[in-house]
Amino acid sequence: MTSLLIQGATALQGEVAISGAKNAALPLLTTSLMCSGRLQLNQMPHLADTQKMVELLKTHGLTINWQDEVIIIEGEASELAAPYELVRQMRASILVLGPLLARYGEARVSLPGGCAIGTRPVDLHIRAMQKLGAVVELADGYIQARARNGLVGAQIVFPFVSVGATENALMAACLAKGESVLVNAAREPEITDLAECLIAMGAKIEGHGTDRIYVQGVDELHTTTHDVVPDRIEAGSFAIGAAMTRGDLMLRQVRPDHLTSLFDVLQQTGVSVEQGPDWVRVKMDERAEAVDIETHPYPGFPTDLQAQYMAMMCLAKGSARISETIFENRFMHVPELMRMGADIQIDGRTAIVHGKEMLRPAPVMATDLRASISLVLAGMTAAGETEVSEIYHLDRGYTNLEDKLGKCGAKLSRKQG
Repeated sequence: MTSLLIQGATALQGEVAISGAKNAALPLLTTSLMCSGRLQLNQMPHLADTQKMVELLKTHGLTINWQDEVIIIEGEASELAAPYELVRQMRASILVLGPLLARYGEARVSLPGGCAIGTRPVDLHIRAMQKLGAVVELADGYIQARARNGLVGAQIVFPFVSVGATENALMAACLAKGESVLVNAAREPEITDLAECLIAMGAKIEGHGTDRIYVQGVDELHTTTHDVVPDRIEAGSFAIGAAMTRGDLMLRQVRPDHLTSLFDVLQQTGVSVEQGPDWVRVKMDERAEAVDIETHPYPGFPTDLQAQYMAMMCLAKGSARISETIFENRFMHVPELMRMGADIQIDGRTAIVHGKEMLRPAPVMATDLRASISLVLAGMTAAGETEVSEIYHLDRGYTNLEDKLGKCGAKLSRKQG
């Protein structure tokens, strides 16, 4: 098993370009199943998850050409089943359900796997397809859905905000007969990016970016080219890293408006944040002040930045209360941070972090994607060598991490186990 070695006590200095967003790229890739022509996606990040999705699309029979950050997908699906062997590796694989069902009237998708950060049930996806007129059954570990006469527009009310279920329902509704309304829809920038790509393919969508999305079904979707939105979680992770290491980092190819909640908090801690149309400069030269946060769906503080922010608070002046409202099991990084000397108390979904002047290097294990980067950032502040194992999680969401941060002063290297 590969691990990452971090030589700490180094500040992040310089500039780094942000890649296309993983959480946008995955649903965008599945829209190719609905496209009657060719789909070209630019700024496609090279990640373990995007590579798995491409492998799944090839299983469905699509032709794919991926050169650098440009991917071209064309063809029609010859296979309507998404097998367990692929789906179990990545929860986002369930996003083929809506496209297959909408265009071909049938889909057989294995129940998904992915990071163990909570139950994240698929029932909202299933209910959305049923609302659109599909007959759905669970059998032998698979979701089996069919709509032989096509899907029919409907009002879909989500009992709570779900990004994945909103994406699946949005895609399926684009080819349904009549109008659909998604109520209590997710508002994340990745949803807006997906909608804008679908509109470029000929879909009729209004209200994306709000909690009520209107979709008028069309007969088919056509050829288009689309740029994947910059990854706000990668940008946020690097911004926190610059603050933790007391560095001065320029983030390029970024959407500052997608990170308002983070930057507001960072400025409260004493971090200098300068913003331009597509850049952000983050600078810090002293210990941060402790500031409480509570995660919420967009535009609230992102759950995907909670672990990184907690690592930052481990070094802050004072104590910070961190409340996790999205996933019930997203404090698995806490024992690992404590191995590095952090002082953290857990009470249900709330963590009280008592800041210390420094952390110490230690062997730690990544338990999920965002936990992995929090441990890397923590290791960058600790004088000595920190080893992070199970870093396959890291490769699911961060492109060329060692190269990007290495050019900014980080000392990272891989060790084969």
